[in-house]
Amino acid sequence: MTQDLELKIKESLEFFKSQLGAIRGGRPSPKLVEDIGVDYFGQKMPIKQLGSISINPPREILISIWDKQAVPAVSKAIESSNLNVSANTDGNLIRINLPPLSAERRQELIKIVKKESEEVRIKIRHLRDEANKKINQQEESGEITEDRKFKLKEETQKIIDKANKEIEEMLDKKIKEIEE
Repeated sequence: MTQDLELKIKESLEFFKSQLGAIRGGRPSPKLVEDIGVDYFGQKMPIKQLGSISINPPREILISIWDKQAVPAVSKAIESSNLNVSANTDGNLIRINLPPLSAERRQELIKIVKKESEEVRIKIRHLRDEANKKINQQEESGEITEDRKFKLKEETQKIIDKANKEIEEMLDKKIKEIEE
């Protein structure tokens, strides 16, 4: 029972981590562009399948496209994404210069990150409530004793506390990254 709960929580945390990765911080990250969809010969493909992405510090993302014919499509997809950046092409290479974040934009991003973390916390609370309902049902049907019920609820709460601590750590790390 607790293994099922841990698995669901792990999935929620992985999703949260990927959400945070897609939010821009003070430094460029390949995650900002790798999943942008590109129309390529009638198919929607992520940039990471069309070329290699690298970082040129302090604020530049380089994308080396493998097929020269895909360069205009990738460039167009980047410019129409929600990053609000322009893509400079040079042969098979696309350069994206990320402007420094304004104080206002940083606060906006921090708000978004906090909202995401709250949504994950709510999802985890729902998982805890479901687990507790199952435990209560098992006790009522006589499958487990009252002592076992309290032990299981305690284990469940420990799992939830651990997950909340992980969320808090990820949130703090992302906020520091945004404020850089």
